[in-house]
Amino acid sequence: MTQVKGEMAPEVCSCDRDTPDWNLTWYTPHPDLTQCFQHTVLVWLPCLYLWLGAPFYLVYRRFRDHGRISVSALCGAKTVSQKGNDKTASSAGTVFSFLPPHRPKVRGYSSDPLLCPQVLAVCIVHVERMKGCRSSAFLFLFWALAFVCSLVPLRGHVQAIAEQVGYNPCPVEDASFLSKILFWWFSGLVTQGFRSPLKAEDLWSLREEDTSEKIIRDLVREWTTRVKHLARCVPRQDKCESPPRALSYRITEQTQLLLKLRQEQGSGLLLLRTLAKTFGPCFLTGTLCLIVQDAFMFSIPQVLSLLLGFVRDEDAPLWKGHLFAVTLFLLSCLQSLFNHQYMYTCFTVGMRVKTAIMGLIYRKTLIINSAARRACTVGEIVNLVSADTQKLMDFVVYFNAVWLAPIEIGLCLFFLWQRLGPSALAGIATVILIFPLNGLIAKMRSKLQVQMKYMDGRIKLMNEILNGIKILKFYAWEKAFQEKVLAYREEELKALKKSQILYSISIASFNSSTFLIAFAMFGVYVLTDEKNVLDAQKVFVSMALINILKTPLSQLPFAMSSTMQCSRWCIVSVLYCYNNDVYRCFQHTFAFPLDGTSVVIKNGTFSWSRDGPPCLKRVNVEVPHGSVVAVVGHVGSGKSSLLSAMLGETEKRSGHVTVKGSVAYVPQQAWIQNTTLRENIVFGQERRESWYHRVLEACALLPDLDVLPGGDATEIGEKGLNLSGGQKQRVSLARAVYRTADVYLLDDPLSAVDPHVGQHIFHKVIGPKGILRDKTRVLVTHALSFLPQVDLILVMVDGEITETGSYAELLGRQGAFADFVKTFAGNERRESITFRGERSRRRLNFPACVLCSGDMVGASIPTVETLADSEQNQDPEELGKLTEADEARTGRVKLDMYVEYFRTIGPALIVPIIFLYAFQQAASLGYNYWLRLWADDPVVNGTQTDADAKLAVFCALGFAQGSAIFGTTVAISLGGIMASRHLHLDLLNNVLRSPMQFFERTPSGNLLNCFSKEVDAIDCMIPEGFKMMLGYVFKMLEVATIVLMASPLAGFVILPLTLFYTFIQSFYVATSCQLRRLESVSRSPIYTHFNETVQGASVIRAFRVQPRFILQANSRVDHNQTAYFPRFVATRWLAVNLEFLGNVLVLAAAIFSVTGRATLSPGIVGLAVSHSLQVTGILSWIVRAWTDVENNIVSVERVKEYSETPKEAAWTTENRPLPSAWPQTGTIEFQEYGLQYRKGLDWALKEITLSVQEREKVGIVGRTGAGKSSLALGIFRILEAAKGKISIDGIDIAEVGLQDLRSRVTIIPQDPVLFSGSLRMSLDPFDSYSDEEVWRALELAHLKSFVSGLPDKLQHECSEGGENLSLGQRQLVCLARALLRKTKVLVLDEATAAVDLETDNLIQSTIRTQFEECTVLTIAHRLNTIMDYTRVIVMDRGYITEMDSPGNLITKRGHFYRMCVEAGLV
Repeated sequence: MTQVKGEMAPEVCSCDRDTPDWNLTWYTPHPDLTQCFQHTVLVWLPCLYLWLGAPFYLVYRRFRDHGRISVSALCGAKTVSQKGNDKTASSAGTVFSFLPPHRPKVRGYSSDPLLCPQVLAVCIVHVERMKGCRSSAFLFLFWALAFVCSLVPLRGHVQAIAEQVGYNPCPVEDASFLSKILFWWFSGLVTQGFRSPLKAEDLWSLREEDTSEKIIRDLVREWTTRVKHLARCVPRQDKCESPPRALSYRITEQTQLLLKLRQEQGSGLLLLRTLAKTFGPCFLTGTLCLIVQDAFMFSIPQVLSLLLGFVRDEDAPLWKGHLFAVTLFLLSCLQSLFNHQYMYTCFTVGMRVKTAIMGLIYRKTLIINSAARRACTVGEIVNLVSADTQKLMDFVVYFNAVWLAPIEIGLCLFFLWQRLGPSALAGIATVILIFPLNGLIAKMRSKLQVQMKYMDGRIKLMNEILNGIKILKFYAWEKAFQEKVLAYREEELKALKKSQILYSISIASFNSSTFLIAFAMFGVYVLTDEKNVLDAQKVFVSMALINILKTPLSQLPFAMSSTMQCSRWCIVSVLYCYNNDVYRCFQHTFAFPLDGTSVVIKNGTFSWSRDGPPCLKRVNVEVPHGSVVAVVGHVGSGKSSLLSAMLGETEKRSGHVTVKGSVAYVPQQAWIQNTTLRENIVFGQERRESWYHRVLEACALLPDLDVLPGGDATEIGEKGLNLSGGQKQRVSLARAVYRTADVYLLDDPLSAVDPHVGQHIFHKVIGPKGILRDKTRVLVTHALSFLPQVDLILVMVDGEITETGSYAELLGRQGAFADFVKTFAGNERRESITFRGERSRRRLNFPACVLCSGDMVGASIPTVETLADSEQNQDPEELGKLTEADEARTGRVKLDMYVEYFRTIGPALIVPIIFLYAFQQAASLGYNYWLRLWADDPVVNGTQTDADAKLAVFCALGFAQGSAIFGTTVAISLGGIMASRHLHLDLLNNVLRSPMQFFERTPSGNLLNCFSKEVDAIDCMIPEGFKMMLGYVFKMLEVATIVLMASPLAGFVILPLTLFYTFIQSFYVATSCQLRRLESVSRSPIYTHFNETVQGASVIRAFRVQPRFILQANSRVDHNQTAYFPRFVATRWLAVNLEFLGNVLVLAAAIFSVTGRATLSPGIVGLAVSHSLQVTGILSWIVRAWTDVENNIVSVERVKEYSETPKEAAWTTENRPLPSAWPQTGTIEFQEYGLQYRKGLDWALKEITLSVQEREKVGIVGRTGAGKSSLALGIFRILEAAKGKISIDGIDIAEVGLQDLRSRVTIIPQDPVLFSGSLRMSLDPFDSYSDEEVWRALELAHLKSFVSGLPDKLQHECSEGGENLSLGQRQLVCLARALLRKTKVLVLDEATAAVDLETDNLIQSTIRTQFEECTVLTIAHRLNTIMDYTRVIVMDRGYITEMDSPGNLITKRGHFYRMCVEAGLV
């Protein structure tokens, strides 16, 4: 029942389901009852028993009177009090409701309904005593029934308590008022961090209001409300139109809505309004604190004026001085408290905004369409949620300065007018000059945000490099891509350098603003009238007001810059977060056709982008329920596009798409998660053991479990790095089969497996007798042998379905399909497997593991090899573990990191920086002390002498200080850029020179985090921290000097305060630094998850498991925020406590001035007190700046970590230059060659002795784990030899540089990888070949006609991963690369698995003719492709078991013969 707004009707129950959830109650190993059932049926059942049975029982008792039982007063009191006790007991149960923070709530339920039955039970007890009944069966059954019904809720409460064992609540929720405002509730964590390094489990759980679930739920609700409001603004059309016209009106209405949304997005207002509505109330609370803080801030100069007046008035009573001193102390303390409450609120809001934006962007990755996917790559998304979200948080903190800073400036000038009269207008004029200057600088810096464009490009390219690192190493392309990254980096640093120089001007003008305003006002004041004298009150109260004025003057340009950057960010994020979403909502309908069809497409025209050419035209398809439909056609004919259209992944131009029921999808390029094999298959569903093993057997995965170290608990690397192409495809298929969906869309899942394995899978899974026989299956395939067994065949040509029908019908029509079958049926027949092979296998005792023979080619890490005996007894979870968790270091940052950072800057720049800082502060001390002398200058005849000379000295000292400030900021900025350039180059070199095992163990999110967030911290945060720290250290020396000059007794206060500050600094920094590490470490999994989600978005959408992935993303973000939240609270804790202690120095300086007024001049008192007012902020900023430096130097630490990882051998060997034509013949010799993936594992290759002659063609076959791939990896030295050697043309390849070796040997890999950029760049990144040579290679690879038809031809822009080309086209591009290189040694890794038979035949012909002079090694899946080779090598368990010509091996009737029998070749 839903409560209607405005009505007072109570809700009986509020549940998510209207029907029982049998998955919760029956089909589960942990049965439970729904909350609705527990709080209704179980509550009312005993009550109904009592109410319905009581009348009958009372009637029964009326006729069964055994005499009255006497009742004592005590017994009566107990009986009457029973009701009260029951109420207490029932209300005590509410305690449990506070234990689980996310416990489902049932509205409208309370324990009050139980009170009436309790009253009735008391009455029945009384009646029974009056009738002489000593034992009541009726009431016993009532209490027993109530007890039994309460057991289920009791079990739930006990489980809730158990679940809270690991829950560590944030102490702020229970903190007192005083603890909250002073942040003492944080002291426990600081103490713990000081005693021992903090760990992730020591951190508090997030408060509910800070969790992703609540934040995003509130934001999405507000977002939806605003979109609906925009939709209501669209004029409605007449609903009574005919269907076609109504549809057109509806489309028009949607178009208008889109236009309105885009207008909102253009200014970024839609997102900002939504954020303001969601987080505005909390932000306004902080704003109120800021306003109160400003009131106290402006009160301090007024009290200072009274204190200086007291010092000047010798007759004033002493108590007034003490009152002014204490008031000054209290005002300073209150100002600190309210300021830091404001900052705490802002950072809290900023954290929530960051969570909300990351949640929105993640949800967009789950619905991103193809056009947006190409426009916004993974690297750009990572940059959006890492570096750019920080700018939005800065905007939250500094936004109030946009409107409050002008008010503060106005108030300062008003009080200055009171002191100096019209001369204050000179200060106004100076502010007016400074303000446009800072505004101009801010505008110029915002134009330099092209730095962000270059940074986005760099991160995007790094993401592609990490995803395609194996291809880069095979082709020796590391240098080419390194140069591309460094080109982006240089442009980024150029923009950063210009921005920092402008920022230095801004900083210099800001730090000199005190002097400039004072110089203008004091100069005008003394020059306009010689009777105008500067006494201590005028000078130092004015200086205090000018110091206040510095804050808004500094914040205003920064706030304007942050606002501009935020508006840019909002436009990008809104366009990303909402682009095309509304359009997609109207594209596809998942309904239930009434005519027995599962998939219907009527008059469909589809494209990959809204403005692009159609990829499918005039498509009409009806797929009957429970049928098998095969989709065939040439490479690029639109087969995969047709499945994408059924899934809603393409833009629908016209027509109608209907899909019945749930969908399971197997993409052509398998998507594998970085988790265990079991979790990849189960994919979040309940594990059903019998079905699970049936799926493994049907998908031919059981033999693989025997060779994987941890069985199905083996961790799979990112993108399935430790699985072969065939294994990945079978895991992807098993995931879909385990799903038990209604419709299965299978995009050529059999191309990557051996033919006999493919036939096994078709027979066991897809075919008429497979486990999916009752399901609807749409299969894209190039294998003709399966077509007679399907119900319907769709023949596609150039995006159109040209023929449809069964196999017999299509042959009978004598059309293009029939001609195609006649041409290639011979080849297909030779490699097909008829299931007479089942009989052959029994006859020949053929091992079951041959089912997966040959498809282990892509594996490259030890999880595919046999385990050593020493490891077989280990836990499968440990054996199967692959990736190494990103662990945080502990303790303080080592001094070596600072030495490393300063070493990159060099002493030639460090020494001038220190000298300039010393000079800058000496000038500052000089002009401040000069003001003191000026203020104490005696007044003679109403004037002060030599005003012009004093003004000139004051001017000279001030300008000297300003020049030094500019010099120091520029020098530190340039030094930071030098260090950043060097550290980034080292990082890039270290990563690119790491072996493949490093990339398989290290999640790409860790590396992307390092190249984005950590490098950004080195670029900007560390130099800023050093600027701030050095500036305030020298400023503190100046203040201490002035205070000690005024009152040497202040040393007794300064010394213990300094010691205490030192203690606090070491106490705090240990905790803060570790929190920074934990926050950095917990950030990497977010990027890894984002990356993985984008890659598999189509699979996630097809399986409709978005909620589960959203929960995983929420969990990762929340885990990161658990470290970020205490980080910024630590800063507030430090600031409040340090500033409180610093205010003690203010009090001491004021008290000493009051007690020593007889010996102190007003000038020295004003100088000392006004500077002591700055001590609080200065000391706090020193510790915070040092902490920021130490926190951010962790970035240097993390970057340098990669210099400690193992590296590959040298890229080039200068001492032994290779002949330019090497290899000339292509002879390859293995001499007792042995290979191990890592110590502790068995040998992958054992005693391999083999000689491959010039121009010889050798096929390599064998079962999974036999060592075929290890041979290829050994030739390219992806893995180094453990024993023996490989020689090419007589030269030991171990003595050849890796780049020299890999650039002169070619491989065509099974997984084709392209990079974003022009098609020509993916073919020839070094620009080593002419256009004519490139076109010739494309022609030989049968791509010339396709590329010629592209608008930009060779400059055609490839999207990330080449996703705007089909898998077959990408494979042909890889073939074209090999044709360009034309080396003497070629390794083929089943390079034609993803192409149709006709193209395969042409490619094989090309390889035979164009590589006739080359030595060719082919790792074969399709045995028919190597039957004409010179020799065939059969491998098993790392040994060569057979080696001879194919004919001789068949004659010997060995292992190869059995494989040929199984493949139907003999």
